[in-house]
Amino acid sequence: MANVAFIGLGNMGGPMATNLVKAGHAVTVFDLAPAACEQLREAGADVAASAAEAIAGKDYVISMLPAGKHVAGTYLGDDGLLAKLDASTTVLDCSTIDAATAREVGEAAAAMGIGFMDSPVSGGVAAAAAGTLAFMCGGSAETFEKAKIILAGMGKNIFHAGPAGAGQVAKGCNNMLLAIHMIGTCEALEMGARNGLDPKVLSEIMLASSGRNWSLEVYNPYPGVMENAPASKGYQPGFMVDLMAKDLGLAGGIADASGVDNQMGKLARAIYEKHQGEGNGQRDFSSVLERYQD
Repeated sequence: MANVAFIGLGNMGGPMATNLVKAGHAVTVFDLAPAACEQLREAGADVAASAAEAIAGKDYVISMLPAGKHVAGTYLGDDGLLAKLDASTTVLDCSTIDAATAREVGEAAAAMGIGFMDSPVSGGVAAAAAGTLAFMCGGSAETFEKAKIILAGMGKNIFHAGPAGAGQVAKGCNNMLLAIHMIGTCEALEMGARNGLDPKVLSEIMLASSGRNWSLEVYNPYPGVMENAPASKGYQPGFMVDLMAKDLGLAGGIADASGVDNQMGKLARAIYEKHQGEGNGQRDFSSVLERYQD
């Protein structure tokens, strides 16, 4: 059992922290939303009045925050959390942010002798609740060995991508590809439907052929094909369009910084940002199918 501080109890952070409690760890949480904290208290966690209070005497500090500016503001500077920690604590930031900020925080932690890993996740809200997330970790090999002990309570696939920032690069690559094959799946299914094919039968054909992909197999975007997919539940997320648009922006930043002309990624970003701008930001990202039905 480890003593864990968990900061940030949103749609992903809340169930992740709950799973750590279920795994038998002593968890202290902090979030700006009192209701989120109360939900974790009912699950068995302690609630701190501040992030600084939450991290006192902890073996691990885990954060799940909205953007790079929040991560930098939380950890860096004379008043940041790194300044209040020592080398006995391992810091795991599970936020999806820009790689540059992850590297900056990682370098600051290393200078203080603190183990830090950027550890963004894949799998969405359902996987967070089920404890089956995938973690893509950036940091030292030594810190990764410590990280695996605690991440195992929240996920089933834990990867060491490389040094600090590598986790964010891996997440950007993955979600860019996810957006591309979701859009391609939507185009193919709608093309078949307009030519009289049953989308369920067409899905079975493509799943047994070279067009097979995760969007088709696990997260089918056509309503009625897959009972438990968001498409069959009015496109309730799931993984919101707002988040996909954010991730494609981060992926674009990675591509630009490394000189990659990611034409498919740019097109996917343009499609999702347009879909977002038409009032679909809070819907599941598979709702992009409706662009082709219209």
